[in-house]
Amino acid sequence: MEKQYSGMSGYVFLLLELFLLVVIVLGFWAGMVVPSVILLPFFVLGAIGFTVVDPNQSCVLVLFGAYKGTIKTNGFYWVNPFFVRKKISLRARNFDSETIKVNDKLGNPIMIGLVLVWRVEDTYKAAFGVDEFEHFVVVQSEAALRKLAGLYPYDNIEDENAKVTLRDGTEEVNNELEREIIERLDIAGIYVIEARINHIAYAQEIAQAMLKRQQATAIVAARYKIVEGAVSMVEMALDQLSKKQIVDLDEEKKATMVSNLMVVLCGDKDATPIVNTGTLY
Repeated sequence: MEKQYSGMSGYVFLLLELFLLVVIVLGFWAGMVVPSVILLPFFVLGAIGFTVVDPNQSCVLVLFGAYKGTIKTNGFYWVNPFFVRKKISLRARNFDSETIKVNDKLGNPIMIGLVLVWRVEDTYKAAFGVDEFEHFVVVQSEAALRKLAGLYPYDNIEDENAKVTLRDGTEEVNNELEREIIERLDIAGIYVIEARINHIAYAQEIAQAMLKRQQATAIVAARYKIVEGAVSMVEMALDQLSKKQIVDLDEEKKATMVSNLMVVLCGDKDATPIVNTGTLY
């Protein structure tokens, strides 16, 4: 458990050190060698005890293997010279992961990456809970990303019942990623400010095939809309011709007209009209 430690003012001890230095120099100059030699180790130990804590930085103090506390308030301090001091930054940090290859819920290989914003909150856990907490953040974040990728499909082309996908479910997916990372990094005393996916794509070996599949799906959906609209237009045309009695069409003529209108409305290219100057037949 993290404990706050209040170091003594470094400025007071700096004055004492200067006074001790003057006494030692005068002692040597006056020929009082033995007292000066005795005072010299105290001067050296006193000088070792000075420490500076910058803003948003902390100093973890350990005495012969026992944790004594952490100084989190910036300033100039003097502490026990036998303390082992470990500086830990409390500033927010960015981790922009490299894209890694993983499999989504359906087993498709995808490339995915994340951005993590984090900072140290509990210096005791960061210093003694894990080895090299910065490396721990990197490894566990990528492990959480791999786990997340296996929970959702990349998109709903293959799984039409999927309500949330990696590509479209941004908010929910990022929340799940953040929750997983927070759970993993708690042991290291890390506070997660933000975690989100910043890159996602199919792996290179299947990217072209999936692109063609997406294009085919889009074409089919577009064709469906075109046919649906064409049927409505043909229906409207026949209904208007019948109501306004512009021309009397039997079933065979209606079938021919429907066929011609569908070809014109559903064709990939613009129709080239042919003007009939004679009779209809």
